[in-house]
Amino acid sequence: MKKLKFTSILMLCCSILLAQQTPAPKQIKDIAIVGATAHIGNGNIIENSIIIIKNGKIDTIGKSERPKLNDQDINVINAKGKHVYPGFIVPNSTLGLIEIDAVKASVDNAEIGALNPNIRSLIAYNAESKIVESMRPNGVLIGQITPRGGRISGTSSVVQFDAWNWEDAAVRIDEGLHVNWPKSFSRGRWWLGEDPALKPNKDYDKQVTELNNYFLQSHAYDKNANNHLPFKATKGVFNDSKKLYMHVDYEKGILDAIAFAKKNNIKNMVIVGGREAYKATSTLKINNIPVILQRVHSTPNSDDDDYDISYKHAKLLVDQDILVALETSGDMERMNTRNLPFHAGTTVAHGLSKEQALQLITLNAAIILGIDAEYGSLTQGKSATLFISEGDALDMRTNILTHAFIDGRAVNLETHQTKLWKRYSKKYKEQNKLVSKP
Repeated sequence: MKKLKFTSILMLCCSILLAQQTPAPKQIKDIAIVGATAHIGNGNIIENSIIIIKNGKIDTIGKSERPKLNDQDINVINAKGKHVYPGFIVPNSTLGLIEIDAVKASVDNAEIGALNPNIRSLIAYNAESKIVESMRPNGVLIGQITPRGGRISGTSSVVQFDAWNWEDAAVRIDEGLHVNWPKSFSRGRWWLGEDPALKPNKDYDKQVTELNNYFLQSHAYDKNANNHLPFKATKGVFNDSKKLYMHVDYEKGILDAIAFAKKNNIKNMVIVGGREAYKATSTLKINNIPVILQRVHSTPNSDDDDYDISYKHAKLLVDQDILVALETSGDMERMNTRNLPFHAGTTVAHGLSKEQALQLITLNAAIILGIDAEYGSLTQGKSATLFISEGDALDMRTNILTHAFIDGRAVNLETHQTKLWKRYSKKYKEQNKLVSKP
Protein backbone atom coordinates (compact mmCIF):
# COMPACT_ATOMS: atom_id res chain seq x y z
CA MET A 1 0.00 0.00 0.00
CA LYS A 2 2.90 2.38 0.79
CA LYS A 3 4.38 1.70 -2.64
CA LEU A 4 0.98 2.23 -4.27
CA LYS A 5 0.50 5.55 -2.46
CA PHE A 6 4.00 6.68 -3.41
CA THR A 7 3.40 5.76 -7.07
CA SER A 8 0.05 7.58 -7.10
CA ILE A 9 1.60 10.74 -5.63
CA LEU A 10 4.48 10.56 -8.12
CA MET A 11 2.08 10.20 -11.06
CA LEU A 12 -0.01 13.10 -9.77
CA CYS A 13 3.07 15.32 -9.53
CA CYS A 14 4.13 14.35 -13.05
CA SER A 15 0.68 15.08 -14.43
CA ILE A 16 0.75 18.52 -12.79
CA LEU A 17 4.16 19.27 -14.27
CA LEU A 18 3.03 18.17 -17.73
CA ALA A 19 -0.35 19.92 -17.61
CA GLN A 20 -1.18 22.86 -19.86
CA GLN A 21 -0.54 26.41 -18.81
CA THR A 22 -3.41 28.03 -17.00
CA PRO A 23 -5.38 30.10 -19.55
CA ALA A 24 -5.18 33.84 -19.03
CA PRO A 25 -7.85 35.38 -16.78
CA LYS A 26 -10.46 37.80 -18.08
CA GLN A 27 -9.26 41.36 -18.60
CA ILE A 28 -9.95 43.58 -15.58
CA LYS A 29 -7.79 46.69 -16.00
CA ASP A 30 -7.87 48.76 -19.19
CA ILE A 31 -4.78 48.51 -21.41
CA ALA A 32 -3.20 51.14 -23.65
CA ILE A 33 -0.62 50.22 -26.29
CA VAL A 34 1.20 53.42 -27.20
CA GLY A 35 3.67 54.36 -29.94
CA ALA A 36 3.65 51.22 -32.10
CA THR A 37 3.15 50.94 -35.84
CA ALA A 38 -0.32 49.41 -36.08
CA HIS A 39 -0.93 47.08 -39.02
CA ILE A 40 -4.72 47.15 -39.24
CA GLY A 41 -5.14 43.99 -41.33
CA ASN A 42 -7.18 45.69 -44.09
CA GLY A 43 -4.17 47.12 -45.94
CA ASN A 44 -3.81 50.26 -43.81
CA ILE A 45 -1.11 51.25 -41.31
CA ILE A 46 -1.17 53.76 -38.45
CA GLU A 47 2.26 55.05 -37.43
CA ASN A 48 2.78 56.06 -33.80
CA SER A 49 -0.57 54.61 -32.81
CA ILE A 50 -2.56 54.25 -29.63
CA ILE A 51 -4.80 51.26 -28.98
CA ILE A 52 -6.96 51.15 -25.86
CA ILE A 53 -8.45 47.83 -24.82
CA LYS A 54 -11.51 47.72 -22.55
CA ASN A 55 -13.48 44.64 -21.53
CA GLY A 56 -11.75 42.51 -24.15
CA LYS A 57 -12.60 44.88 -27.02
CA ILE A 58 -10.68 47.53 -28.94
CA ASP A 59 -12.18 50.70 -27.51
CA THR A 60 -9.91 53.20 -29.26
CA ILE A 61 -7.46 53.05 -32.15
CA GLY A 62 -5.81 55.99 -33.86
CA LYS A 63 -2.84 58.34 -33.90
CA SER A 64 -1.07 58.80 -30.59
CA GLU A 65 -0.67 62.52 -29.95
CA ARG A 66 0.89 62.66 -26.51
CA PRO A 67 -2.04 61.03 -24.71
CA LYS A 68 -2.47 61.81 -21.04
CA LEU A 69 -3.00 58.46 -19.35
CA ASN A 70 -3.25 57.82 -15.63
CA ASP A 71 -1.15 54.71 -14.92
CA GLN A 72 -3.32 53.96 -11.88
CA ASP A 73 -6.41 53.54 -14.03
CA ILE A 74 -4.85 51.91 -17.09
CA ASN A 75 -1.97 49.56 -17.86
CA VAL A 76 0.22 51.47 -20.33
CA ILE A 77 2.49 49.48 -22.65
CA ASN A 78 5.18 51.59 -24.30
CA ALA A 79 5.52 50.01 -27.74
CA LYS A 80 7.54 52.72 -29.45
CA GLY A 81 9.56 51.22 -32.32
CA LYS A 82 7.49 48.02 -32.23
CA HIS A 83 4.60 46.72 -34.35
CA VAL A 84 1.03 45.68 -33.48
CA TYR A 85 -0.84 43.09 -35.56
CA PRO A 86 -4.23 41.35 -35.44
CA GLY A 87 -3.91 37.75 -34.27
CA PHE A 88 -3.05 35.47 -37.19
CA ILE A 89 -5.72 33.00 -38.30
CA VAL A 90 -5.02 29.54 -39.75
CA PRO A 91 -7.80 27.79 -41.72
CA ASN A 92 -8.02 24.05 -42.49
CA SER A 93 -5.95 22.84 -39.55
CA THR A 94 -5.80 19.63 -37.50
CA LEU A 95 -4.26 21.35 -34.47
CA GLY A 96 -5.57 19.76 -31.29
CA LEU A 97 -6.74 16.64 -33.13
CA ILE A 98 -3.33 14.96 -33.24
CA GLU A 99 -0.64 15.32 -30.61
CA ILE A 100 1.96 12.70 -31.58
CA ASP A 101 1.65 11.06 -35.00
CA ALA A 102 3.36 7.86 -33.83
CA VAL A 103 1.01 7.46 -30.83
CA LYS A 104 -2.31 6.15 -32.16
CA ALA A 105 -4.22 7.09 -29.02
CA SER A 106 -3.44 10.77 -29.64
CA VAL A 107 -4.69 10.73 -33.24
CA ASP A 108 -8.34 11.76 -33.64
CA ASN A 109 -8.63 13.61 -36.95
CA ALA A 110 -10.68 11.17 -39.04
CA GLU A 111 -13.47 8.62 -38.75
CA ILE A 112 -14.08 5.31 -40.50
CA GLY A 113 -16.27 5.54 -43.59
CA ALA A 114 -16.50 7.77 -46.64
CA LEU A 115 -19.56 9.93 -45.91
CA ASN A 116 -19.43 11.54 -42.47
CA PRO A 117 -21.08 15.00 -42.62
CA ASN A 118 -22.27 14.59 -39.02
CA ILE A 119 -18.74 14.25 -37.57
CA ARG A 120 -17.85 17.32 -35.46
CA SER A 121 -14.16 18.15 -35.11
CA LEU A 122 -14.79 20.52 -32.20
CA ILE A 123 -15.63 17.87 -29.61
CA ALA A 124 -12.32 16.10 -30.36
CA TYR A 125 -10.29 19.30 -30.03
CA ASN A 126 -7.68 19.10 -27.27
CA ALA A 127 -7.28 22.56 -25.76
CA GLU A 128 -4.39 21.25 -23.61
CA SER A 129 -2.25 20.38 -26.64
CA LYS A 130 1.36 21.46 -26.29
CA ILE A 131 1.47 21.95 -30.06
CA VAL A 132 -1.43 24.40 -29.95
CA GLU A 133 0.37 26.24 -27.17
CA SER A 134 3.42 26.65 -29.41
CA MET A 135 1.47 28.67 -31.99
CA ARG A 136 1.14 31.74 -29.79
CA PRO A 137 4.79 32.93 -29.77
CA ASN A 138 4.56 33.45 -33.55
CA GLY A 139 1.24 35.29 -33.37
CA VAL A 140 -1.03 32.45 -34.56
CA LEU A 141 -3.94 32.87 -32.14
CA ILE A 142 -7.02 31.50 -33.96
CA GLY A 143 -7.61 28.40 -36.10
CA GLN A 144 -10.25 26.48 -38.01
CA ILE A 145 -10.16 22.92 -36.67
CA THR A 146 -10.95 20.61 -39.57
CA PRO A 147 -11.58 16.85 -39.83
CA ARG A 148 -9.87 14.72 -42.46
CA GLY A 149 -10.57 11.56 -44.44
CA GLY A 150 -13.34 10.10 -46.57
CA ARG A 151 -15.34 11.81 -49.29
CA ILE A 152 -17.19 13.98 -46.75
CA SER A 153 -14.94 14.53 -43.72
CA GLY A 154 -17.36 16.32 -41.40
CA THR A 155 -17.83 19.81 -39.94
CA SER A 156 -15.18 22.26 -38.77
CA SER A 157 -15.25 24.88 -36.03
CA VAL A 158 -13.17 27.97 -35.30
CA VAL A 159 -11.34 28.20 -31.95
CA GLN A 160 -8.98 30.53 -30.14
CA PHE A 161 -5.73 29.12 -28.79
CA ASP A 162 -5.89 29.83 -25.04
CA ALA A 163 -8.65 27.90 -23.31
CA TRP A 164 -9.44 25.31 -20.64
CA ASN A 165 -11.48 23.10 -22.96
CA TRP A 166 -13.18 23.03 -26.34
CA GLU A 167 -16.29 24.75 -25.01
CA ASP A 168 -14.22 27.74 -23.86
CA ALA A 169 -12.11 27.70 -27.02
CA ALA A 170 -15.04 27.84 -29.47
CA VAL A 171 -15.36 31.02 -31.52
CA ARG A 172 -17.72 29.71 -34.22
CA ILE A 173 -19.26 26.26 -33.91
CA ASP A 174 -19.88 23.86 -36.81
CA GLU A 175 -19.41 26.62 -39.37
CA GLY A 176 -18.60 24.52 -42.42
CA LEU A 177 -18.85 21.13 -44.13
CA HIS A 178 -15.71 19.65 -45.72
CA VAL A 179 -15.84 17.62 -48.93
CA ASN A 180 -12.89 15.99 -50.68
CA TRP A 181 -13.67 16.30 -54.38
CA PRO A 182 -12.71 13.21 -56.44
CA LYS A 183 -9.25 13.54 -57.95
CA SER A 184 -9.28 13.90 -61.72
CA PHE A 185 -5.70 12.62 -61.76
CA SER A 186 -3.72 10.34 -59.46
CA ARG A 187 -0.16 9.11 -59.10
CA GLY A 188 0.99 5.51 -58.98
CA ARG A 189 2.30 4.18 -55.66
CA TRP A 190 6.03 4.29 -56.30
CA TRP A 191 6.74 2.29 -53.13
CA LEU A 192 4.89 -0.62 -54.76
CA GLY A 193 6.80 -0.29 -58.01
CA GLU A 194 4.00 1.60 -59.82
CA ASP A 195 4.64 4.45 -62.25
CA PRO A 196 4.50 7.67 -60.16
CA ALA A 197 3.49 9.81 -63.15
CA LEU A 198 0.08 11.51 -63.15
CA LYS A 199 -2.68 9.43 -64.74
CA PRO A 200 -6.39 10.13 -65.30
CA ASN A 201 -8.70 8.74 -62.63
CA LYS A 202 -10.83 6.11 -64.44
CA ASP A 203 -13.48 6.25 -61.70
CA TYR A 204 -13.78 10.04 -61.66
CA ASP A 205 -17.22 10.30 -63.30
CA LYS A 206 -18.59 7.53 -61.11
CA GLN A 207 -17.31 9.19 -57.92
CA VAL A 208 -18.75 12.58 -58.93
CA THR A 209 -22.13 10.96 -59.64
CA GLU A 210 -22.11 9.27 -56.22
CA LEU A 211 -21.43 12.59 -54.52
CA ASN A 212 -24.16 14.33 -56.50
CA ASN A 213 -26.65 11.61 -55.59
CA TYR A 214 -25.78 11.87 -51.91
CA PHE A 215 -26.40 15.63 -51.87
CA LEU A 216 -29.65 15.26 -53.79
CA GLN A 217 -30.84 12.62 -51.31
CA SER A 218 -29.81 14.69 -48.28
CA HIS A 219 -31.55 17.77 -49.66
CA ALA A 220 -34.75 15.85 -50.35
CA TYR A 221 -34.67 14.05 -47.00
CA ASP A 222 -34.19 17.31 -45.13
CA LYS A 223 -37.58 18.51 -46.41
CA ASN A 224 -39.41 15.62 -44.76
CA ALA A 225 -37.53 14.54 -41.64
CA ASN A 226 -34.79 15.54 -39.23
CA ASN A 227 -33.81 12.29 -37.53
CA HIS A 228 -31.12 11.21 -40.00
CA LEU A 229 -27.92 12.67 -38.52
CA PRO A 230 -25.72 12.61 -41.67
CA PHE A 231 -28.41 14.20 -43.84
CA LYS A 232 -29.34 16.64 -41.10
CA ALA A 233 -25.70 17.78 -40.88
CA THR A 234 -25.78 18.90 -44.54
CA LYS A 235 -28.79 21.16 -43.94
CA GLY A 236 -26.64 24.25 -43.41
CA VAL A 237 -25.04 24.19 -46.86
CA PHE A 238 -28.48 24.42 -48.48
CA ASN A 239 -29.81 27.26 -46.30
CA ASP A 240 -26.48 29.16 -46.33
CA SER A 241 -25.87 28.86 -42.58
CA LYS A 242 -22.85 26.64 -43.30
CA LYS A 243 -20.09 27.01 -45.86
CA LEU A 244 -19.11 24.19 -48.15
CA TYR A 245 -15.34 23.78 -48.11
CA MET A 246 -14.41 21.91 -51.27
CA HIS A 247 -10.93 20.36 -51.07
CA VAL A 248 -9.83 20.19 -54.70
CA ASP A 249 -6.58 20.85 -56.56
CA TYR A 250 -6.79 20.35 -60.32
CA GLU A 251 -8.38 22.79 -62.77
CA LYS A 252 -10.93 20.26 -64.03
CA GLY A 253 -11.92 19.39 -60.48
CA ILE A 254 -12.28 23.06 -59.53
CA LEU A 255 -14.53 23.78 -62.50
CA ASP A 256 -16.59 20.63 -61.89
CA ALA A 257 -16.92 21.48 -58.18
CA ILE A 258 -18.26 24.93 -59.06
CA ALA A 259 -20.78 23.34 -61.43
CA PHE A 260 -21.72 20.91 -58.62
CA ALA A 261 -22.40 23.80 -56.24
CA LYS A 262 -24.59 25.55 -58.80
CA LYS A 263 -26.52 22.36 -59.53
CA ASN A 264 -27.25 21.90 -55.83
CA ASN A 265 -28.00 25.62 -55.31
CA ILE A 266 -25.13 25.97 -52.83
CA LYS A 267 -24.11 29.63 -52.65
CA ASN A 268 -21.42 29.56 -49.95
CA MET A 269 -18.53 27.51 -51.30
CA VAL A 270 -14.79 27.86 -50.66
CA ILE A 271 -12.01 26.13 -52.59
CA VAL A 272 -9.42 24.60 -50.26
CA GLY A 273 -5.98 23.66 -51.59
CA GLY A 274 -6.53 24.81 -55.15
CA ARG A 275 -3.11 23.94 -56.59
CA GLU A 276 -4.35 24.92 -60.07
CA ALA A 277 -6.68 27.73 -59.00
CA TYR A 278 -4.61 30.17 -61.08
CA LYS A 279 -5.87 28.31 -64.17
CA ALA A 280 -9.52 28.95 -63.22
CA THR A 281 -9.37 32.57 -62.06
CA SER A 282 -12.10 33.85 -64.40
CA THR A 283 -14.64 31.24 -63.20
CA LEU A 284 -13.69 31.78 -59.55
CA LYS A 285 -14.07 35.54 -59.93
CA ILE A 286 -17.41 35.41 -61.76
CA ASN A 287 -18.85 33.12 -59.07
CA ASN A 288 -17.26 35.06 -56.19
CA ILE A 289 -15.58 31.95 -54.75
CA PRO A 290 -12.74 32.43 -52.22
CA VAL A 291 -9.66 30.21 -52.13
CA ILE A 292 -7.81 28.90 -49.08
CA LEU A 293 -4.51 28.33 -50.80
CA GLN A 294 -2.18 25.35 -50.35
CA ARG A 295 0.97 25.63 -48.26
CA VAL A 296 3.21 28.27 -49.81
CA HIS A 297 6.38 26.38 -48.92
CA SER A 298 5.74 23.44 -51.24
CA THR A 299 7.12 22.11 -54.51
CA PRO A 300 5.32 22.27 -57.88
CA ASN A 301 2.80 19.52 -58.47
CA SER A 302 3.21 19.05 -62.22
CA ASP A 303 6.19 18.89 -64.56
CA ASP A 304 4.93 21.90 -66.53
CA ASP A 305 4.36 24.12 -63.48
CA ASP A 306 6.68 27.07 -62.91
CA TYR A 307 9.27 26.27 -60.28
CA ASP A 308 7.98 29.13 -58.12
CA ILE A 309 4.26 28.65 -58.68
CA SER A 310 3.55 27.95 -54.99
CA TYR A 311 5.33 31.17 -53.99
CA LYS A 312 3.59 33.45 -56.49
CA HIS A 313 0.19 31.71 -56.57
CA ALA A 314 -1.37 34.10 -54.04
CA LYS A 315 -0.25 37.09 -56.14
CA LEU A 316 -1.84 35.62 -59.29
CA LEU A 317 -5.19 35.24 -57.50
CA VAL A 318 -5.11 38.56 -55.62
CA ASP A 319 -4.44 40.39 -58.89
CA GLN A 320 -7.76 38.96 -60.15
CA ASP A 321 -9.61 40.27 -57.04
CA ILE A 322 -10.14 36.77 -55.65
CA LEU A 323 -10.39 36.54 -51.87
CA VAL A 324 -7.42 34.46 -50.71
CA ALA A 325 -6.26 33.02 -47.38
CA LEU A 326 -3.38 30.66 -46.59
CA GLU A 327 -3.37 27.21 -44.97
CA THR A 328 -0.54 24.89 -43.92
CA SER A 329 -1.89 21.35 -44.36
CA GLY A 330 0.43 18.59 -45.53
CA ASP A 331 3.40 16.75 -44.06
CA MET A 332 4.07 17.66 -40.41
CA GLU A 333 1.31 20.24 -40.70
CA ARG A 334 0.76 20.85 -37.01
CA MET A 335 4.34 21.85 -36.24
CA ASN A 336 4.47 23.76 -39.55
CA THR A 337 1.43 25.84 -38.63
CA ARG A 338 3.52 28.12 -36.45
CA ASN A 339 5.33 29.13 -39.67
CA LEU A 340 2.13 30.58 -41.15
CA PRO A 341 3.39 34.21 -40.98
CA PHE A 342 6.58 33.25 -42.82
CA HIS A 343 4.54 31.61 -45.57
CA ALA A 344 2.78 34.96 -45.97
CA GLY A 345 6.17 36.65 -45.93
CA THR A 346 7.30 34.51 -48.86
CA THR A 347 4.45 35.88 -50.98
CA VAL A 348 5.94 39.35 -50.46
CA ALA A 349 9.15 38.25 -52.15
CA HIS A 350 6.99 37.13 -55.09
CA GLY A 351 4.87 40.19 -55.76
CA LEU A 352 2.49 41.06 -52.91
CA SER A 353 2.96 44.06 -50.66
CA LYS A 354 3.54 43.49 -46.94
CA GLU A 355 0.02 44.59 -46.08
CA GLN A 356 -1.55 42.45 -48.82
CA ALA A 357 0.36 39.44 -47.47
CA LEU A 358 -0.80 40.26 -43.96
CA GLN A 359 -4.43 40.23 -45.12
CA LEU A 360 -4.02 36.62 -46.28
CA ILE A 361 -3.68 35.49 -42.64
CA THR A 362 -5.85 38.09 -40.90
CA LEU A 363 -8.90 39.81 -42.40
CA ASN A 364 -9.21 37.62 -45.52
CA ALA A 365 -9.15 34.46 -43.40
CA ALA A 366 -11.67 35.99 -40.97
CA ILE A 367 -14.06 36.87 -43.82
CA ILE A 368 -13.86 33.38 -45.31
CA LEU A 369 -14.47 31.76 -41.90
CA GLY A 370 -17.31 34.14 -41.09
CA ILE A 371 -15.69 35.69 -38.00
CA ASP A 372 -14.76 39.11 -39.44
CA ALA A 373 -17.35 40.92 -37.31
CA GLU A 374 -15.14 40.19 -34.28
CA TYR A 375 -11.68 39.20 -35.55
CA GLY A 376 -9.18 39.75 -38.34
CA SER A 377 -8.42 43.47 -38.05
CA LEU A 378 -7.57 46.16 -35.52
CA THR A 379 -10.91 47.92 -35.58
CA GLN A 380 -12.85 49.76 -32.91
CA GLY A 381 -15.46 47.46 -31.37
CA LYS A 382 -13.78 44.22 -32.44
CA SER A 383 -12.19 41.68 -30.15
CA ALA A 384 -8.80 42.69 -28.79
CA THR A 385 -7.08 39.62 -30.25
CA LEU A 386 -3.71 41.01 -31.24
CA PHE A 387 0.00 40.96 -30.46
CA ILE A 388 3.04 43.21 -30.25
CA SER A 389 6.19 42.26 -32.14
CA GLU A 390 9.63 43.82 -31.92
CA GLY A 391 9.83 43.83 -35.71
CA ASP A 392 8.19 42.62 -38.91
CA ALA A 393 5.98 39.67 -37.93
CA LEU A 394 6.21 38.17 -41.44
CA ASP A 395 10.00 37.83 -41.13
CA MET A 396 11.30 34.96 -38.98
CA ARG A 397 14.32 37.06 -37.97
CA THR A 398 12.24 39.84 -36.44
CA ASN A 399 8.99 38.12 -35.42
CA ILE A 400 9.74 38.39 -31.69
CA LEU A 401 6.60 38.81 -29.63
CA THR A 402 6.60 40.78 -26.40
CA HIS A 403 2.85 40.65 -25.69
CA ALA A 404 -0.17 38.78 -27.03
CA PHE A 405 -3.85 39.19 -26.21
CA ILE A 406 -6.88 37.01 -26.96
CA ASP A 407 -10.17 38.80 -26.29
CA GLY A 408 -8.18 41.27 -24.18
CA ARG A 409 -6.62 38.54 -22.03
CA ALA A 410 -2.81 38.73 -21.80
CA VAL A 411 -1.79 35.21 -22.85
CA ASN A 412 1.41 33.44 -21.82
CA LEU A 413 4.07 33.23 -24.55
CA GLU A 414 6.11 30.58 -22.72
CA THR A 415 5.87 27.11 -24.30
CA HIS A 416 7.57 23.73 -24.18
CA GLN A 417 9.76 24.86 -27.10
CA THR A 418 10.80 28.17 -25.52
CA LYS A 419 11.71 26.36 -22.29
CA LEU A 420 13.93 23.94 -24.21
CA TRP A 421 15.50 26.81 -26.14
CA LYS A 422 16.39 28.63 -22.91
CA ARG A 423 17.65 25.43 -21.33
CA TYR A 424 20.02 24.51 -24.14
CA SER A 425 21.04 28.12 -24.84
CA LYS A 426 22.28 28.28 -21.26
CA LYS A 427 24.12 24.97 -21.66
CA TYR A 428 25.99 26.02 -24.80
CA LYS A 429 26.80 29.47 -23.44
CA GLU A 430 28.47 27.83 -20.45
CA GLN A 431 30.37 25.44 -22.74
CA ASN A 432 31.57 28.33 -24.89
CA LYS A 433 32.85 30.13 -21.82
CA LEU A 434 34.87 27.07 -20.80
CA VAL A 435 36.30 26.68 -24.31
CA SER A 436 37.22 30.35 -24.59
CA LYS A 437 39.21 30.34 -21.32
CA PRO A 438 43.02 30.31 -21.87
